[in-house]
Amino acid sequence: MFQTFEGALAFIRERAIAMIDLKFCDLWGRWHHLTIPAAQFTPKMMEDGVGFDGSSVGFKSVSAGDMVLVPDLTTGFLDPFWEVPTLSFICRTLEADTRQSFPYDPRNIALRAEEYLRTTGVATHSLWGPEFEFYVFDGVSYENGMNVASYRVESAEADWNSQALGSGYTIPRHGGYHAIPPQDHLYNIRTRISMHLEAMGIEVKYHHHEVGGPGQCEIETPMLPLLLAADASLLVKYVARMTAVAAGMTVTFMPKPLYGEAGSGMHFHQHIWQGKRNLCYDPQGYGCLSEIGRYYIGGLLAHGGAVMAFTNPSTNSYRRLVPGYEAPISAIYSLGNRSAAIRIPKYANQPDTARFEFRPPDATCNPYLAMAAQLLAGIDGILKRMDPTALGFGPIDEDIFSWPAEKRAAIKALPTALDEAMDALEADHDFLLAGEVFSLDLIERWIARKRKEDREVRNRPHPYEIELYYDL
Repeated sequence: MFQTFEGALAFIRERAIAMIDLKFCDLWGRWHHLTIPAAQFTPKMMEDGVGFDGSSVGFKSVSAGDMVLVPDLTTGFLDPFWEVPTLSFICRTLEADTRQSFPYDPRNIALRAEEYLRTTGVATHSLWGPEFEFYVFDGVSYENGMNVASYRVESAEADWNSQALGSGYTIPRHGGYHAIPPQDHLYNIRTRISMHLEAMGIEVKYHHHEVGGPGQCEIETPMLPLLLAADASLLVKYVARMTAVAAGMTVTFMPKPLYGEAGSGMHFHQHIWQGKRNLCYDPQGYGCLSEIGRYYIGGLLAHGGAVMAFTNPSTNSYRRLVPGYEAPISAIYSLGNRSAAIRIPKYANQPDTARFEFRPPDATCNPYLAMAAQLLAGIDGILKRMDPTALGFGPIDEDIFSWPAEKRAAIKALPTALDEAMDALEADHDFLLAGEVFSLDLIERWIARKRKEDREVRNRPHPYEIELYYDL
């Protein structure tokens, strides 16, 4: 929004801004914030930063937790959810003593990935288009204790409410794709989300009801540079949640909040560019994809398991990645085939649009780390000329779920559980260390944290186990 401090200060005075909100992302993908009065927005603040305790958000140890936040002026936006005029910035995190960039800051990792792309000479930049799928519920409750484990969500659209006294306009299971009002109860809330995003400078391509009957929605943005796309991902989640709360509803980006209903992914459309030339385009190539684009795909699929440690970093991620749904579980690529891990959209066949999408990811990822990991895998594929066909990744344009089991077994499987993704990352992470984008210490911390989450879930009795085994 701003290119200079003077421009931001003039805006603050013209709009009578009362508060400045400073937002930053922790390693695991959650936003945090602190707020200062507008009078504190000074050149000295921009130089010194605003102090905070990095140990409280998992960045550092308790014994050495002091860090500072410095606003990225280009990210400024008016926050529509505050009672007083508030200007928000996404921040960089720095070491408190040296003012050096903190190496574990996810935004810094994303920046290093883009810089590494340039230093290789492969391309000048990459463009990304995440798809945002989420559920809007009327309410949610959950409880976990020694003697209880339960959750419940409610949706006026759900077919389980068809017998309740209401409008009669519910949506059957898996019947929500592009539903129209009055079955689509959520068009107004999606529009409000979209209008807030547009006012913040995040363009919206479209919004619609998704497959999931009980409130599944999608909002899609255009292709953006990597850092802007990651920033936009957190903004979309923030705005969707805050808009829903204001309407007395609730939003979740969990990949599988409902058993037997469509899951929510966060497919990443991507391509790389040399200046104004899309390096992924070749009108004679399969799906109008170039040789460089295919090598990128080869790297992404070859490193797919390790990449999914960052793109699918929750136990719930793998409730969605099961056979028989559109969510992919096989390392193949295809033209338009939604069961493939990488799909080349048939409609993206022009010099400025040719691209592919990596379909396994979901929104429990930290978008900065998820995109950095995908980019590094693609770069590795290009540098090593990893031909996806020679590696056995296709293209396959058939429904592999119709194949006999022995034929499907020949396809490389992607992880179907969080511990499998961590195994893959332990075995295959050298490509992430290229250009010092990731560090071995960060990878080890990530694996330790995610294995702990996996144990915490696995060690708890499941309510369905009570139903299955109580009387044995």
